[in-house]
Amino acid sequence: MYAVIETGGKQYKVSPGDTIEVELLADAAGEPVEFDRVLFYSDGADVRCGAPTVPSVRVVGSVVAHHKGDKVVVGKFRRRTGYRRKKGHRQLLTRVAVEKIVAS
Repeated sequence: MYAVIETGGKQYKVSPGDTIEVELLADAAGEPVEFDRVLFYSDGADVRCGAPTVPSVRVVGSVVAHHKGDKVVVGKFRRRTGYRRKKGHRQLLTRVAVEKIVAS
């Protein structure tokens, strides 16, 4: 059994028992979280594809922790002008443990 969900503008393939890292959510650590924007659902013989979402399926999980991702360094360079720029960024992430996929 698995589902494809969308959160933070990105898509994730999840199964019960998985741990995923998504963009920062407002929920505190330990709180339950529910994703109702399910794009695809498969349970062996039962396959549902949304247009754009599957209305009767939701993914339930809990927030494990909030943290910062790895640093991404962006460098700009233009030749023969002495132009160099270096900038770093660390994205705020939320680690979510997927508990179950509820399909009705």
